[in-house]
Amino acid sequence: MTVENYAGVRGILRAYGTPASLTMLFFGFGSGLPFLLVGVTLAIWQREVGFSLVHIGLMSAASWLYLFKFLWAPLLDRFALPFLGRRRGWLLVSQLGVAFFLALMALLGPKDAEFAFVLLMIAASFFGATQDIVVDAYRIEIAPPQDQAALAAMSILGYRIALISAGAGALYAAEWLGWRNAYLLMAALMLIPAVATLLSREPDLPKEVGAAVARSSIGEAFVAPLRDFFSRHGLLLAASLLLFVGLFKFPDQVIGVLAGPFYLDSGYTKVDIATVSKLYGVWIGIAGAFLGGVGVAAFGARPMLLIGLIAVAGSNLAFLLMAQNPSQLWAFYVAISADNLSQGFAGIVLVAFLATLTNRAHTATQFALLVSFANLPGKFTSALSGFWVEQFGYEGFFLLSTLTALPALLVLIWLWPQLGRLTSAKPAA
Repeated sequence: MTVENYAGVRGILRAYGTPASLTMLFFGFGSGLPFLLVGVTLAIWQREVGFSLVHIGLMSAASWLYLFKFLWAPLLDRFALPFLGRRRGWLLVSQLGVAFFLALMALLGPKDAEFAFVLLMIAASFFGATQDIVVDAYRIEIAPPQDQAALAAMSILGYRIALISAGAGALYAAEWLGWRNAYLLMAALMLIPAVATLLSREPDLPKEVGAAVARSSIGEAFVAPLRDFFSRHGLLLAASLLLFVGLFKFPDQVIGVLAGPFYLDSGYTKVDIATVSKLYGVWIGIAGAFLGGVGVAAFGARPMLLIGLIAVAGSNLAFLLMAQNPSQLWAFYVAISADNLSQGFAGIVLVAFLATLTNRAHTATQFALLVSFANLPGKFTSALSGFWVEQFGYEGFFLLSTLTALPALLVLIWLWPQLGRLTSAKPAA
């Protein structure tokens, strides 16, 4: 099946009209729900019962499992559970695992048995991160590359709905029903994606791939994905692809945690920040994700990568508008619109592109590794963002963050001919 079969309106309707599109909405909801419940929302509960900020910060390390989920992804590629299939079996176990440990967290509470509660946090994070691994692998294996952006957009919609549920929804429930009942309610909501797993179909796996996976050793499960990636693409192209993936989101990620302090320093109130950034911005991000899905379905991933890279870098300039017009809500709305729209668009395009680089024999492992390459460089560098602001001021910092797109642009230009082949090829099997 070629890219031409998916061009234009036909491609858009094909991508969003599949049953897998609705399935990914529910799977995205399952992925998003536990993330805040072992993070920001839980920190509010801990603070309310008297934990110190240092204590809360240390306990939040349990959520780091999401950053290093590639470490056990090979086991999910290598082993299939004896029910529901290679992907759906692990999905159901991880979803029920999240529900079970969230319920135990609700019943125990963070204060009475602290060490046991930390273990429950770690377990909930582990099953949540495992669910993310399998959801990504399921999406890649259930549909062709040209549908990946649309499916990812539906997943992001579900994910954002879950963040609202586990954020604002859990806080409202805690206020009216108490924290224990709020977390029990969140645990019950995990049954929604579990039912979707039971009703979904297992992705087809070529017999020769399944046989090769079954014969491989545990050690081979960890080594083979890397060896396959470099052997399929060659050392130079593989290294260039990893470099591009690591640089693609850098202009956005380098801002890191400084966005919130910048809003306050620019004269906006907490209510302004909640309304514009945390509510309005979420829906703009969803709109950007769907726009990215439409773009890839209609025109393919390669041109959308270029547009996404330029958009992410250019949106940082919108923050200059805020810096030059402090306390002006119109400037806040313009900046958040540009930033979240570009983030949503570029994020979906990148997901679609990463899906084309994976081999179905190692889907979970290779995609988890690629996502880590996409996130870790910017995350680590953002730790220096405060130093840069002190040296150059906010305006100089945002200008500098925009220029960090140039290395990715140069790599993209070099990769351009090869990307035409990669994004139009069938997935490796």
